[in-house]
Amino acid sequence: MSASKSSLGALTLGAIGVVYGDIGTSVLYTIKEVFGSGHVPFTHGNVYGVLSIVFWTLTIIVSLKYVTLVLRADNHGEGGLVAMLALASQSVKDKAPALRKWMLLIGIFGTCLFYGDGVITPAITVLSAVEGLDVVSPAFRKAVIPVTLAILFVLFWVQKRGTAGIGRFFGPVMVLWFLVIAAMGVWHIIDHPEILWALSPHHALRFIFAHPGITFIILGAVVLCVTGGEALYADMGHFGKKPIRVAWFSIVMPCLTLNYFGQGALLLAEPEAVENPFFHMAPEWLTLPLVGLATMAAVIASQALISGAFSVTKQVIQLGYLPRLQIRHTSTKDTGQIYMPFVNWGLFAMIVLAVVLFRSSSNLAAAYGIAVTLDMTITTVLTFFVIRYGWGYPLALCIAATGFFFAIDIAFFSSNLLKLFQGGWFPILIGGAIFMLMTTWKDGREQLNQSLRDTSIDLASFLESVFVSPPARVDGTAVFLTAQPDIVPNALMHNLKHNKVLHQQNLFVTVRSHEVPWIGMDKRLSVEPLGHDCWQVTLNYGFKNDINLPKALALLTGRGIDLNPMSTSYFLSRDIVTPTLGQGMALWREKLFAQMHHSATGAAEFLNLPSNAVVELGSKVEI
Repeated sequence: MSASKSSLGALTLGAIGVVYGDIGTSVLYTIKEVFGSGHVPFTHGNVYGVLSIVFWTLTIIVSLKYVTLVLRADNHGEGGLVAMLALASQSVKDKAPALRKWMLLIGIFGTCLFYGDGVITPAITVLSAVEGLDVVSPAFRKAVIPVTLAILFVLFWVQKRGTAGIGRFFGPVMVLWFLVIAAMGVWHIIDHPEILWALSPHHALRFIFAHPGITFIILGAVVLCVTGGEALYADMGHFGKKPIRVAWFSIVMPCLTLNYFGQGALLLAEPEAVENPFFHMAPEWLTLPLVGLATMAAVIASQALISGAFSVTKQVIQLGYLPRLQIRHTSTKDTGQIYMPFVNWGLFAMIVLAVVLFRSSSNLAAAYGIAVTLDMTITTVLTFFVIRYGWGYPLALCIAATGFFFAIDIAFFSSNLLKLFQGGWFPILIGGAIFMLMTTWKDGREQLNQSLRDTSIDLASFLESVFVSPPARVDGTAVFLTAQPDIVPNALMHNLKHNKVLHQQNLFVTVRSHEVPWIGMDKRLSVEPLGHDCWQVTLNYGFKNDINLPKALALLTGRGIDLNPMSTSYFLSRDIVTPTLGQGMALWREKLFAQMHHSATGAAEFLNLPSNAVVELGSKVEI
């Protein structure tokens, strides 16, 4: 029992450090943006109303929707939009197949929006923390942008070293952060304890009915308090449901609530503090250390999102929506810790562009919201299909459960649409561009495979004809990689044409990625004998599995196939795609696909093949 308690404590501490960094730093800018917008008349009643709306937004969206409902929709213990998409897709596969195609498109679009959020969140979080320097002294104002960019550069530069070393400090630092912001809140609440009456929902309702137009407008700023809500679900596989729930209800939500209400109490006493209420809560001697702590918390919040971008990209690649990219493992113990250079520096370039373009956290707040609220809406829609078709709950109950959250999500999304031309276009543009790349890759791959099928020869009949008058056999094993089973790989055709030999053993291997997070080694492969020491092998992977072809093929030992790594050669077909006018995609998309195909990381590296045992044979394929 003590071990399980210790494990729960360690996982809860880890969840506080990784899962809640983003939402924990939202106190830096939420109240400032709501009142700083100039839309809310500054009265005591309106302060109560706004605080009540913020508190009940946290309660409804985070406590009820994510922590209570969405965390239940785990895909073999995994969470996140990709896992939810796979779960929903499997749920409707047989019961509503026509929906599946549209659902996949909607889910993939939601995943693309994650990248838009991934650009805005580190930018606004780090920038709002560094802006505390302006509160220390206006002389520091010119240093805010350079310091922000320097911090971001160091953060992205250290990614290649992995987070195993610094990760153990995330939890304690964030616990300190939450305790400090709670203490600051209590200090001001003591002076105005009546502010706690804002916990009552009637203050929120009174404000909404008294100022419906203003309420609709400020929802675009209120949504800032739930930044990082999606991370609760995305990180479920790392920490489990219980630690995430315990961390939220025992530490995170109480501390956030105390700080928000402390900011409200400060505004009742000093309305002029509205320019940056968070940093004005601290006494003058504490402001500079608070800026340092806030910056550390902002870096931790950004780190969680960067790691999430690596993980999501890897999953999307294995689902077939992006070309292979270089993946480096940064930990020998935790296979989930990866580094992707292209994603890392691409994300950094976009974040720098965001900081330079918008120049302040208030301007970035205008850009924030559309992507994340649309993501939240997509999660709600996918949840409906999971509980209706996957869990089999009655239709009326499913509509009631998700309809309430859908209405809330749509209200927030509609309000954020008002910010479309103020900066909301930026994350939407990023998400839309990535969606175009993903769909082009997916459609291009299907077109390429169809082209290969149209010109292909059936493998079984080909082998039968070859062995009528067999070529010379050489010692060793040849492994031919092919995307389509049962057809002759181009590499085999070229090997016979140019080398006029066949290896003693021949394996025709197809790698299949499935819409589940994990597939165990017991279900890793299936084998079909083709005769003459030839076999068709299918390898199965989940979208979170690490692909290692030699390790998987080692499982063939004892099945009549003797694999010696020293005498095994891997033959790959490197197709050169040639775009042509025709019935396929638009020519510009075909050209884009051809370029993506050319730039993709080599299959040998992606499949973890030994570099000294790989033979690549190319051919041109028209699409």
